[in-house]
Amino acid sequence: MQTGNIQSENQQPSKIHMSEEALVALKIIETTGCNLFLTGKAGTGKTTLLRYLKHNISKRNVVLAPTGIAAINAEGVTLHSFFQLPFAPFIPDSSFQQNGRYQFSKQKIKILRSLDLIVIDEISMVRADLLDAVDSVLRHYRRNTKPFGGVQLLLIGDLGQLAPVAKDEEWTLLSRYYDTPYFFSSHALRQTPYSVVELTHVYRQQDQLFVDLLNKVRDNAADVNVLRALNSRYIPNFQPREEEGYIRLTTHNALAQAINNEELTKLSGQTFTFKAEVEGKFPELSYPTDDVLELKLNAQVMFVKNDSSPEKRYYNGMIGRVSAIHASGFSVIPKDSTQAIEVNREEWENNRYELDENTREIKEVTEGLFRQYPVKTAWAITIHKSQGLTFSHAIIDAAASFAHGQTYVALSRCKNLDGLVLSTPIPAHAIIRDASVDAFNAFAASRQPDNAAISTMQRAYYLQQVADLFDFSDVSTAFYSAMRLVNEHYGKTFPRLALEYKARNAFIIKEVIEVAKTFSQQYTAIIGSEPDYTTSPLLQERIQKGATYFLKKLKEAAAPGSSTSLQTDNKEVKKRTADNFNTLVEVLQMKQRMLSFVIKQGFTLPTYLRAKAMAAIDEADKVTTTRSTKATRSTKSTGSKAPATVANPFSDAPISEQDIAHPVLYNKLRQWRKETADEEGIPAFMVMHTKVLIAISNEMPSTARELAAVKGFGPKKTQKYGEAVLNIINRCGKR
Repeated sequence: MQTGNIQSENQQPSKIHMSEEALVALKIIETTGCNLFLTGKAGTGKTTLLRYLKHNISKRNVVLAPTGIAAINAEGVTLHSFFQLPFAPFIPDSSFQQNGRYQFSKQKIKILRSLDLIVIDEISMVRADLLDAVDSVLRHYRRNTKPFGGVQLLLIGDLGQLAPVAKDEEWTLLSRYYDTPYFFSSHALRQTPYSVVELTHVYRQQDQLFVDLLNKVRDNAADVNVLRALNSRYIPNFQPREEEGYIRLTTHNALAQAINNEELTKLSGQTFTFKAEVEGKFPELSYPTDDVLELKLNAQVMFVKNDSSPEKRYYNGMIGRVSAIHASGFSVIPKDSTQAIEVNREEWENNRYELDENTREIKEVTEGLFRQYPVKTAWAITIHKSQGLTFSHAIIDAAASFAHGQTYVALSRCKNLDGLVLSTPIPAHAIIRDASVDAFNAFAASRQPDNAAISTMQRAYYLQQVADLFDFSDVSTAFYSAMRLVNEHYGKTFPRLALEYKARNAFIIKEVIEVAKTFSQQYTAIIGSEPDYTTSPLLQERIQKGATYFLKKLKEAAAPGSSTSLQTDNKEVKKRTADNFNTLVEVLQMKQRMLSFVIKQGFTLPTYLRAKAMAAIDEADKVTTTRSTKATRSTKSTGSKAPATVANPFSDAPISEQDIAHPVLYNKLRQWRKETADEEGIPAFMVMHTKVLIAISNEMPSTARELAAVKGFGPKKTQKYGEAVLNIINRCGKR
């Protein structure tokens, strides 16, 4: 066992031992690309490990959950809000895949493309179709056909606990496509290998007899002896003393609310009302406690948040009684304590993920705040809302359980058997288990990796990233599509241009694709045979030489050629041409940037992954700058619009002097642009479009403000290149 600086669920901060299984999970997430299902019985520290991961892992990640309350507890956001998904069932191959994914902001696209890891908490409550909707969005926006767009998944939860909700009418529709509503029936998840790690050390219960009973209930092995042992805690008409702090767990919300209202009414004295303060956007369904809190002296309450102060006086799930109360606040004495706690309002945040434009890191941005005293009346609570909490004393009414795992969740909230009282005996039919879950658990047991398997996954992950660097399939596809489009729609008008694209496509196949296939055998053999492949000098030498070769070939393939602007009166063809050329330029730039990075920095996983994330963000930034603009030149005779034109991305030929006012300046700027593009390893037009060169040459701005005002140049380009451009203008002088 290794000590980790983390804390157990519902306890004040303390150092605990991190189990071997937890360390295995950390290693898989940090050093491999394998998807992981992290499971474990109630009280084994799943939430604790999640919080540790959230603040300590180096991979770019987001934490998501199926419900608002679960998201607040996990310090994340909901799946539906992050992926902007409708609450209606997702039907595979439905129109959603064509029409439902195109409303994301540029910033959200940047986040999706730069992610290494997505964490989904409470996965037992995530329906299969919801996971497939996530897959559909990720594949589209990450432009990656692998399941979930190639991003790694960490799925956390216990299938022995609460199941996903599928109403009858929804399941009637979904059952045509899924054999179960559980996440493991997701089509996308079944297309990708994943490992399973089960946390087995139970922190919540120390009584081994009770732990064994709970395991039998969870594993659907509750025989007559198990029921007899549990039902020995049935105490008819049990009336606990107030100071014992028992809480009643019920199956239905209406019953819990009725009990709390009745008990509050029984108390003498004045009722005090405390209204929550809500700022910004905070959905009502995500409220962590009552927005209107009604309390009296001696009311039994439960804290619903860990104390945010340094004293850590209370934790989520702690039971106590109101010992003093007035219009401006109250105090609570916890059960088994004589020290009163003066309760202050706490804050809960409703967050969204955003990209910091300066650091390029994914950060949480608060959309709304909920301020309220962190308690609720707690003579009773539903079993559903008790998930994740721990109680020393509880009265359980599980005889009316109606869902998979409900009885197990209720029983496992208790620390020991002696603190548990049953209001009614538990019949055998109240222990509801879904046979499909048992079948999956048997399957999952075979997916738990040993050290050798983890080592294999680590090596495979490293190889995958190297292979990604030298994968030019996107480049080849983009060149081929451009060749076909030019030949089909412009070949007769511009035959020389069609031949040029054919030659470029042939060059890519021969000099890049075929060579890359042969080269892959070299680095695959080295990674497969070298014991310490991550520090192998031979591998580094091969990678850098390969990067140098392919960067040179890509630059040759993208070298300036014909200056032809493609003219067409067909708006659809114009749009297709612009989209095709955009894609071609984007994939070329992305690949050239990563090859240049490896040439300069070498290949190490953390730095390569970060550089790739940064490149993905910058690529999304530049999408709009590569869009073609409409030409609206008027003809002299009729005043009608000329045919729409699309700029050939490989065009960089000199412009006729009759088109510009200051040709000397134009040629000087053009030479500077070429040198700058070569230095940065990007296409020349990414430095400055030809039309911008002409505009600057015609207008000859003399200040940074005038330069920024040139259409197509703007403040960002001025900040980056303004000094150099103005120096050239000044040297040429105005004519």
